[in-house]
Amino acid sequence: MDGVRAALQGGPLLIAHRGGAGLAPENTMLAFQRAVEDWAPDMIEMDVRATSDGHCVVIHDHTVDRTTNGTGKVADFTLADIQQLDAGYNFTGDGGRTFPFRGKGVRIPTIDEVLTKLPPVRLTVEVKTHAAQRGLFAAIAEASAADRVIAAGMHDRDRNMFPQYRGAKSASAEQAKRFYMMHRLHLDRLHRLHADVVQIPERWGGRQVVTAALARALRRISVPLHVWTVNDPMDMNRLLDFGVDGLISDRPDIASRVLQDRVGRAPAPIERGRH
Repeated sequence: MDGVRAALQGGPLLIAHRGGAGLAPENTMLAFQRAVEDWAPDMIEMDVRATSDGHCVVIHDHTVDRTTNGTGKVADFTLADIQQLDAGYNFTGDGGRTFPFRGKGVRIPTIDEVLTKLPPVRLTVEVKTHAAQRGLFAAIAEASAADRVIAAGMHDRDRNMFPQYRGAKSASAEQAKRFYMMHRLHLDRLHRLHADVVQIPERWGGRQVVTAALARALRRISVPLHVWTVNDPMDMNRLLDFGVDGLISDRPDIASRVLQDRVGRAPAPIERGRH
């Protein structure tokens, strides 16, 4: 699409949600590197928070309980302490029968580590707290990565540093909702959306918000539409029918195969030996 930022061009994009949370421990270097090596996603999505000593670490929840063998708030850990936790401890691919990544040295990474180890990869990085911004933007500047990192944040209150970021920005929930309401009133052509991409779920508050009409409205203003979290092939195909520009999925394996069938995407690296 004309006017679309370079980091968002192409598509429909395959975006590995938290690195492919259905295939490996989410938001870890293991997940990110496996996604790249096996499924070659166009982009990886991840979440960041700040530790008590100001480091920007890659984790979704406000506590470490769900994904590690520890307990407590991320904001109460120092970097040294949080990186002692086993971030593969609770991952299971078979409903809890086995936990194949326990004791394998899987840790919570810093955003600096991600940017260093995945230099060519496009990323969407969502700040989950106001405090995570400083570390994120410092790491992006240090890695000269603004051309490949989409900065995201759910709420406007956590985004006061976003106006100074020269890279692409994803709409906040408030921005997306305002555009959606104007779209519903057929006034979207009069509304200025101060974002480079909209990344939203298909349904919001029980309402179907992603439609072909919304995709067209955003396309008219050169703003791509990415939808999360899409893991079912039928849902993927329906959204592609609508004309969305990206599928954010825990299952990059499934999304890769759907996109191969639908738009002729090249076979994934892990599958090339089978062809």
